[in-house]
Amino acid sequence: MRTLILFLSLIITALGCSKDKGCNPIPPENEAPQIAQFISDNNLTAVNSTKGIYYQIINSGFGATPNINSTVDVLYKGKYLNGQVFEESSSIVTFPLNKVIEGWQIGIPLIKKGGKINLIIPSAYGYGCVGNSPIPPNTILYFEISLIDVR
Repeated sequence: MRTLILFLSLIITALGCSKDKGCNPIPPENEAPQIAQFISDNNLTAVNSTKGIYYQIINSGFGATPNINSTVDVLYKGKYLNGQVFEESSSIVTFPLNKVIEGWQIGIPLIKKGGKINLIIPSAYGYGCVGNSPIPPNTILYFEISLIDVR
């Protein structure tokens, strides 16, 4: 049930922030110092993508590479930077990549089927300034993602 809630949240959030609510996302470069501190504190070897998310490829995979039009099967764990888990899949979750948060759309195509990646996603590429329960607005997120299949 929690996985379904997160999946629906990811879809809804993919639509972005609503300017009608006075929503002003924090630019990713403004969160870079906090992300750099997290990387240092946790001895990660994450690098910055050209889009502003940070990633650490654990296993690059061996199969198909997803694109924005792919449907993917994943196992994942989502955490706040303080280490608290806010969501974890207990079984494989399937979704169209173009229906989830932008950070996943940018990060997941960096690996192939069978790969594993850790993503540190600035709030603007996550749930933005509107948040999505239980995730507060303007929250940087850390995901551990295993890409099981790509279609």
